[in-house]
Amino acid sequence: MQSMISIASTMQDQCKPAITAPLSLIKPLRIKYLLLALLLLLLGWHVRAFTQVLELRSSNPEMSAFMEQALESRQEKNPQAKLQHHPVAYKRIATNLKRAVIAAEDASFVDHNGFDLDGIQLAMEKNLKAGHITAGGSTISQQLAKNLFLSGERTLLRKAEESVYTLMLEATLSKQRILELYLNYAEWGNGIYGAEAAARHYYGIPASMISPWQAARLAAILPNPRYYDGRRTDWITQKSKSIRRYMPMVRIPR
Repeated sequence: MQSMISIASTMQDQCKPAITAPLSLIKPLRIKYLLLALLLLLLGWHVRAFTQVLELRSSNPEMSAFMEQALESRQEKNPQAKLQHHPVAYKRIATNLKRAVIAAEDASFVDHNGFDLDGIQLAMEKNLKAGHITAGGSTISQQLAKNLFLSGERTLLRKAEESVYTLMLEATLSKQRILELYLNYAEWGNGIYGAEAAARHYYGIPASMISPWQAARLAAILPNPRYYDGRRTDWITQKSKSIRRYMPMVRIPR
C-alpha cells in the first residue's frame, strides 16, 4: 500500500511541471495583452479628442457638453424647456466684455500656454487658508476645455482629461479663437449661454453694444451665474467695480 502511495506521489510530482509551465507563460501574455488594450484605448481617446478640437478651427459646436447636461436636467422638469444660445463672431462681441472677462477670469490669458502656474499656486493658498475649495485657478483655456467636452465632476481623471484638451486647444487654436469660443459658450444664467444671449437677457441689447459697466457685471457673475441671475448683491457690486478698474490694463487677442 505504501508503495502504491509513493508511486502515485511520484507521478504527481512529475506531472506538476507539465501543468505549471504553460501557466507561467500564460500570465505574462495576459498582462501584455491587457497593457496593449489599455494603450490602444488611450490612443483612441487622444485621436478622438484631437479630432474634436481640430473641428473647432472652422466650425462651432451646436452645444457644449455642459449645455447638453443642463438641457437634459431642465427637460426632466419641463419637456419643452430650451436654452438661450446665439453664437456670434468675435468682432460682434464688445471689446468691453472681452477685457472684463479676461480681467476677472484670467489676467495672463494672452501670455500663458493654457496653464497659469502663479494662479494655481494662489488658488491653492486660498483654499488651504479657507479649509475648503474657494478658488479653482483655472484659465480661460481650461474652462473652455471643461465646458465644451467634459462634465463638472471634480475628479483626478476629469482634471487629467481637461489638461489634455487644454494643451490641444492651445496648440491648435489661436488665442482669439479660444476667447471667441469661451465667450460664446460660457454659462451666464439659468439656461443662458454665450455673450449674445446674456446681453439680450440682462440688458435687451446685442453683445456688440455692451458698456464697460455692463461688461464688468457680466464678468463678475461668471463663477456662479445661475445664483446671480436676477439677483443683485453688494459682493457683485464690489467685484464689478474691481473688474471695471482693471479693464483698461487688459490686453486682448486681436
